[in-house]
Amino acid sequence: MKYPFLLLTVFTVLITTRGWSQSLPAQQFQKEAEAPAEKNILDVRTPDEYTAGHIAGAVNINWLDSSFSRKALLLPKELPVYVYCLSGGRSAKAAAYLRSKGFKQVYEMEGGMLKWRAAQLPEEKTAGGKGLFFSKADFEKALQTDKLVLVDFYAAWCGPCKKMEPYLKEIAHEKAATVSVLRIDIDKNPELANTLKIDALPVLHIYKNGKLQWSHLGYITKKKVLTKLQ
Repeated sequence: MKYPFLLLTVFTVLITTRGWSQSLPAQQFQKEAEAPAEKNILDVRTPDEYTAGHIAGAVNINWLDSSFSRKALLLPKELPVYVYCLSGGRSAKAAAYLRSKGFKQVYEMEGGMLKWRAAQLPEEKTAGGKGLFFSKADFEKALQTDKLVLVDFYAAWCGPCKKMEPYLKEIAHEKAATVSVLRIDIDKNPELANTLKIDALPVLHIYKNGKLQWSHLGYITKKKVLTKLQ
């Protein structure tokens, strides 16, 4: 090939243009979601998550529900689909599925509602929703103890969170005299998660005398956590 570098450059430019982009930052996702053009905005979280706060105009079809395929395929394929979840995992799977079924314009929100809330973008709540379960005042009060406080920020759908849950319960029992374990479901506490800048999962915090001493993002073994609780 005579001009390989030139062709690669042109291809790179093409795939970064609007027509080729399939993953959008929260602010760009908002801009396109609010544009007057006809579209589908798809929230693939659970009904409880949707009720607690969602993007205006979004339709809720739960990716984890067995009826997802049947319901999602009722969406008109000629319209663009803007899909999101809490942190991006479920929406990526849903988007890949829709593309495999012939949807040509499927756009995902990078980082999901965690990034949306971190950017303080507007959301709607459904009447009768569960709302806030754990206020900032509740959280700060829980830190006022002579014990170390191990805080686990989790979600019911999060795989690594599920793997860590058993040993966190063991720690709560085994070290009850010196450690208080606090587990906070961020789906039920979006305001608190946003305030504490929790925008990915799982996250562990250790507090001493009300002050953050250690933070960890992602899966971690029990043995490593125990070394931080000495």
